[in-house]
Amino acid sequence: MTIFEQISNDIKEAMKARDKVRLETLRNIKKVFIEAKTAPGSDDTLSDADALKILAKLAKQGKESAATFMQQNRPDLAEGETAQVAVIEAYLPKQMSEQEIELAVSEIIAQTGATSMKDMGKVMGTASKQLAGRADGRIISDIVKRLLA
Repeated sequence: MTIFEQISNDIKEAMKARDKVRLETLRNIKKVFIEAKTAPGSDDTLSDADALKILAKLAKQGKESAATFMQQNRPDLAEGETAQVAVIEAYLPKQMSEQEIELAVSEIIAQTGATSMKDMGKVMGTASKQLAGRADGRIISDIVKRLLA
């Protein structure tokens, strides 16, 4: 079952359970998936890899929105965003810890033969592909910079 099909089934379950937050979040996800499927240049399909990228992007946006609401002293709105992020993250693979990311990046540096900051692009390209969906790009970048410095 693809992620798109899973979301569609879970929408039905959320309706039956009368779970408003989950239902609203899943409908939003499905809307974004449909937009991606029907976008110019797409072949009317949505791979699981693309779906995971979309989910990661939505989760990141939700976290940023919640942080902004907290800065503006609006905990009620931040709580709603946080609840939606929790629903989205249930569909994402488990995120790697910093130690796991550092170990993976160290292996990538050894594989690519990188020795200095000049090689950062090469390392980041490989790391981003291998760790896609399991680690935040900003954390990967920070670790690569630290290890190459």
